[in-house]
Amino acid sequence: MNATQQRYTTDAASLATLRHDFLHVRATQKLRQREAAAALGVSEGEALAAFVGEHVVRLDDRLIELFESMPTLGAVMILTRNEAAVHEKDGAFEKMSHEGPTGLALGSAIDLRMFYSKWASAFAVREPLEQGTRHSIQVFDAQGRAVTKIYLRGHSDHHAFDALVERHKASVQTPGLVVAPAQPPAATTPDEQIDVDAFRHAWTVMTDTHQFFPLLRKFNVGRTQALRLAPQDYAWRVGKDSIGTLLTSAAQTSLPIMVFVGNGGMIQIHTGPVSTIRTMGPWLNVLDPDFNLHLRTDLIDSIWVVRKPTSDGIVTSVELYDAQGENIALLFGARKPGNPELPAWRALVDTLTRDETTDATAGACEA
Repeated sequence: MNATQQRYTTDAASLATLRHDFLHVRATQKLRQREAAAALGVSEGEALAAFVGEHVVRLDDRLIELFESMPTLGAVMILTRNEAAVHEKDGAFEKMSHEGPTGLALGSAIDLRMFYSKWASAFAVREPLEQGTRHSIQVFDAQGRAVTKIYLRGHSDHHAFDALVERHKASVQTPGLVVAPAQPPAATTPDEQIDVDAFRHAWTVMTDTHQFFPLLRKFNVGRTQALRLAPQDYAWRVGKDSIGTLLTSAAQTSLPIMVFVGNGGMIQIHTGPVSTIRTMGPWLNVLDPDFNLHLRTDLIDSIWVVRKPTSDGIVTSVELYDAQGENIALLFGARKPGNPELPAWRALVDTLTRDETTDATAGACEA
């Protein structure tokens, strides 16, 4: 813990200071909630929880029930992000379900995978703005990092929001949030200790893309490590400018794609065409009426083309990773189970230029 973080605790005086400092930083530096919290050396959840009893309501721990009530709100905007990508989708929640701690939200617009075991706290926010009030439900993990946020629009059902907040209002409304330290990433098996032949064989006999993560667990390999060790012609790196090329080409041809962005507690998916692609500083953006994507291109360390066999044929993804090997985003051609991959998507991916500087390193794994 650094000196800045030690400035704030959960006693009343310290929380009052945090509230003051947070509002001051936001106003003077024109920062968003997440950025202002980072500037003060606290998590976003800690900053927001400091305002419980003012414009923030702490919600109880019935988080699955809370989230499965989202269809009552009508059309909303849901935002899910990681360090390098922000995924914003407008629409209504439709079919909600869960099995144990894993949930699904399936609908014509909002498509989510929820991992409730990673959810730790939730708050209802009625944030005063110069023009009206912005209403949201915000969910955080044990470290105070945002899992997802649901924002009401003008046409959303505000009465249903009020009823939802009243139903899930925690019995204790004292400000403050105690967060847990971040856990170090799980250790993976060194390359030389992996049965590479068995790993590659298991890859080539997959029948569903969802079998890929159990494959990683079975051999205890990391995501980018697996791509380095992949069977020949099943994974290769492409240039870092490939994502701009891909999105621009998809927009020009109205090719429907799937864009996955997630974190430990949520994966959010857009399926459909994209149209408006804009670059603003380090940010590459999709700015469409019902879908916004913001990518920090300076945080992209590698981009891979990945091929996985399924019962419907080969499925091709374009995968973005940061310097720590954490996934930033996944892109596919739009596809439903039971249907083969779009030929136009595969043709587009085939136009991406291979990153020749890494081919020699990847080739060394073939020995």
